[in-house]
Amino acid sequence: MRWLSVLLIWSGAASADPVAVHQTASALFDEMPRLTITDDLEEECGAGRQTNPNGFYCTSRNEIYLADGARTRPQAAYEVAHLLGHAVQVKHGVADVALREITRRRDEEAKLRGWVERQVNCIAGVLMAQAGQPAINLTSAFGEEPFTDAHWGRFPVNQGPQVSIGLAAVQEWLDTGYAAGDVAVCAVGEFSSDLLVAAQRSR
Repeated sequence: MRWLSVLLIWSGAASADPVAVHQTASALFDEMPRLTITDDLEEECGAGRQTNPNGFYCTSRNEIYLADGARTRPQAAYEVAHLLGHAVQVKHGVADVALREITRRRDEEAKLRGWVERQVNCIAGVLMAQAGQPAINLTSAFGEEPFTDAHWGRFPVNQGPQVSIGLAAVQEWLDTGYAAGDVAVCAVGEFSSDLLVAAQRSR
């Protein structure tokens, strides 16, 4: 069974609301993915054993899938914000720039993908702040670095990138975006924030 976010009647606390994060992203950026709540993630976008069990972003369908059992967790707002961070990159040119550089510089792939993840977490922080979500301490919420498994990409998403930058770096860039509330601060390494700023609608 699946529910689209536009039809979902949210019953969780307003302070931990992934739907609010999704609505905020859709107000700030064009072409944001649909958010679909499903009770069977493994039926969607070629998910499998390596795929995040709580949710992922399927670029082939431009859709974020969130497990029904995960949507009321306090971590869900951050999880959806993180997946939306990837969607912002994909839909507004950053992912194309990153892929071009990764393809050209395979010996630096880990560093380049690390920059991508840092920027994603910065965008996530911006979205959470703009959506009025509370700041999150990832150590308390997860105990270890989240999203080191496959959680975004084309079909099959199970073969998507798996990247670790360390919990401290994830928290640092999430906090950076959250404190500023503006994607202008989300320049990381060689990946500027120019495309993000240009894509953001006037508020």
